[in-house]
Amino acid sequence: MNYMFEAGFLGTRAPFFMDFVMIMVALLPLLVLIAISFAKKQNYRLHGITQTILYVIAVIVVSYFEYGVRAGGGYEGFVEGSSVSHQYAFYVLIFHIAVAVIGFVIWTHTLIMARKHNKTHTLVGSYSATHKKAGKRAFIGIVLTSITGLWVYVLLFMV
Repeated sequence: MNYMFEAGFLGTRAPFFMDFVMIMVALLPLLVLIAISFAKKQNYRLHGITQTILYVIAVIVVSYFEYGVRAGGGYEGFVEGSSVSHQYAFYVLIFHIAVAVIGFVIWTHTLIMARKHNKTHTLVGSYSATHKKAGKRAFIGIVLTSITGLWVYVLLFMV
């Protein structure tokens, strides 16, 4: 797994695994938007499959990221090369973590409830309006997680 800590491919101080995760984090809102478009076209089965696949991929990418951070010396190991105030970077990181955890919980709940209501045939049906609202909240959480993740990446590896 030494490749993880070799120089990244985005031209910053970040190691390979951080660049890989950053690309995934940046693309996730777009990919989720594509999955949402399937529901808008009334292809609910494809919508459900793609949402589930994206969720599983996101969990795998976050696990890969967490392993890399721990093996790479933790937050302190990555903030050392930044010219940004360590306190400011830490507050931004805490904000990102809070946004990411809340977004993940909302996305998880939305998927679980969708599966439950799909089995009882109330999604597409009486549960649809509630699911649509939950999906919008989950999407907002994903977008905010992406933006704050990019913010942390810039602070740690580009400034």
